Amino acid sequence: MSPRGQDDEQHGQTARTAGDAPPAPPSPEDDRTHAAADGGGRAGKEGARAGAEGGRTTEDGVRAVHGGDGALGRRRRGTPLLACAALLAVAMTGGALALGAERVPASQPVAVGAADPGVPGGADLDASITALQAHLRSQPRDSGGWATLGLAYVEQARTKGDPARYPQADRALRRSLSLAPDNDQALAGRAALAAARHDFGGALALADAALRHNPYSERALSSRIDALVELGRYADASAAAKTADARRPGVPVFTRYAYVHELAGDVTTARRVLGQALASATSPGDTAYVAAQLGQLAWSQGDHRTALTCYARALAADDGYLPALEGRARARAAGGDLAAAIRDMEAVVARSPLPGPLVELGELYEARAAAGDTARARRQYALVDAWIALARANGVDADLDTALAAADHGDRRAALRAARAEWARRHTVHTADALAWALHVNGHDEEALPYARRATATGYRNAAFRYHRGVIELATGHRAAGRASLAAALKLNPGFSPLGAARARAALEGSE
Repeated sequence: MSPRGQDDEQHGQTARTAGDAPPAPPSPEDDRTHAAADGGGRAGKEGARAGAEGGRTTEDGVRAVHGGDGALGRRRRGTPLLACAALLAVAMTGGALALGAERVPASQPVAVGAADPGVPGGADLDASITALQAHLRSQPRDSGGWATLGLAYVEQARTKGDPARYPQADRALRRSLSLAPDNDQALAGRAALAAARHDFGGALALADAALRHNPYSERALSSRIDALVELGRYADASAAAKTADARRPGVPVFTRYAYVHELAGDVTTARRVLGQALASATSPGDTAYVAAQLGQLAWSQGDHRTALTCYARALAADDGYLPALEGRARARAAGGDLAAAIRDMEAVVARSPLPGPLVELGELYEARAAAGDTARARRQYALVDAWIALARANGVDADLDTALAAADHGDRRAALRAARAEWARRHTVHTADALAWALHVNGHDEEALPYARRATATGYRNAAFRYHRGVIELATGHRAAGRASLAAALKLNPGFSPLGAARARAALEGSE
């Protein structure tokens, strides 16, 4: 699931979905922010110039993700960070050489992927920051304006895959706090920034601080749910979602409420809440966001036709909405239309070269196996390493991204180190699955099995998790259990991965 900026005014007017508490009174702050971030950052612009030379940077830059040339998260000897920036910028600025094909122009965790209150997207994002920057030049002591600008940079970093915006966001938010100490708008913005950098403990502390000053801050309530989910504190996240629903019902809270239920395996409630949110959506941005979430939920349960319908509705509301385009690519791939899936995913990574879509595009190329596709896939995996290097340079903890990408497409030992580091910080179903799989690819199946079981223990219906568990169960001699897990993965979502689904079927057939 991918986050999406929404209109704070509209969120506050949406009908409630759950709980018995009366509607919340107006927010004490009443600071409906409509801010945003400017189009590509300095790193992107400078990288565009370097990337104009194309092939040499792409072929010879960072290759640690694929094969034995290096390790994900570790640059090749003599390859400076600037080379990573240049490589990544080729994708960020639409250079076809980075992907090895012509690409369709396109307009996606935090890990929960729920909408961020108060930040418009797309062109509105770019235009808003231009106006805001002009305002702050003439009114430099506007604490609310600096807080709004900080959150805007967080959103711009997320939507455009540009972590160089995070230090800018930090400076703007700190400037706001220097002008108005303890203002809840800036504290909530810093919570969102901490979550974007995967500092979920810090995000929780900052959200709590903001809520002490304003218990009805939609942004702080939303960030608190995100942090608890990403720390693996699911019971607390459920309670936080109920509190948020009582205080500030709206699209950001509804989508988080639904995700908490999905993690517990309650897909029916998740679908119902998202359906209510879609019915109450009053802006194209809200409609695109919630329809895409419904599409993601349908796809994850193997209902690819419904998923395509939902993504079509999202794209009708916002034809450049990347999470819908990304989801449509996955649904099309699951239906066997690899050519259309590749076109969609190429468009996504052209605008937002984040690890998930980059790996997915590489696997789509591998699945298609046309002439040149092996090289194209390798370039996508190399771009993952470039993104991770930039993310770390800008204060983002990227260990989960490292583990997930490197386990299948890079240095397996690096994957295991990253997964162990992430598990030491937080115990979620996603970190459990990542650690289990990293242990498996390194030959430590007995150690992997408890983590694979833990990844599925909440009831979360995720076909990839069940596939990983099945492979590990077979490797540890649990033949019946392994076959059952693989069969469950394929029954749940037979097209869950361009490569994984085929490997699951082969493993199941080979275990007979």
